[in-house]
Amino acid sequence: MPQPDPTPASVPEPAPQRLRLLSANIQAGSSTRRYSDYATRSWSHVLPAGKRTALDAIAALAGRHDIVGLQEADPGSWRSGFTNQTHYLAERGGFAFWSHQPNRRVGAVASSANGLLSRLEPVEVLNHALPGRIGGRGVLLSRFGEGTEGLVVAVAHLSLGAQSRRSQLAFISEVLHDYPNAVLMGDFNCTWDRPEMDVLYRGTGLQPPACAVHTFPSWRPQRAIDHILATRSLQCANMQALPAAFSDHLALSTELVVPAAALQR
Repeated sequence: MPQPDPTPASVPEPAPQRLRLLSANIQAGSSTRRYSDYATRSWSHVLPAGKRTALDAIAALAGRHDIVGLQEADPGSWRSGFTNQTHYLAERGGFAFWSHQPNRRVGAVASSANGLLSRLEPVEVLNHALPGRIGGRGVLLSRFGEGTEGLVVAVAHLSLGAQSRRSQLAFISEVLHDYPNAVLMGDFNCTWDRPEMDVLYRGTGLQPPACAVHTFPSWRPQRAIDHILATRSLQCANMQALPAAFSDHLALSTELVVPAAALQR
């Protein structure tokens, strides 16, 4: 009589999941198509007129992605018609989950926030204020899997000054240090090879991008200052810049290959 095989059949590991990510500085839905617009169209930064049209275009772009990080999204002030733009984009883009992190307010006229839109439900969302000579910057962190092995997505908008960026990147490095499956995306206001970026690469598993994608200014991109950085355990593919309505930044899109274990709840 044949004997049963004592070795249990091997169970194949779950296949990695492919997610589409987008990072977009949406300039609160304002319109800037040339440098002179910063002066001649400065009214668009404080008045709500025309912003719904821009937001609808951004929502159409965001809706083709699974996780979206927003910078300069107005959380509800005069210039947005007291509309929480992150919430509006979540509804128009068909996202079940959203969160925002208000950072800077100028009276009741204007306000700015980081935002997250997601088709996946986060297990935790954390807000961290960033250091800097001038306050009002932050990093929005979301976890999509349990434990330190879970996928972590952080959204940030860094300062213009190199010294402030260095302290901000050092803070972010401490926050992301223990996460092997992490993504940091946003408007860094600097290229990936600036000296202050070294503190991020040394303190985390985040890797420099395989290629620099120019995103600023949107009408004639010459600088790669918007980034989606991932740890070495994740794979980015098809990184490309896309128009985010009339913002002065192009949005950055990529496909991210994530180990199935990083999304287990």
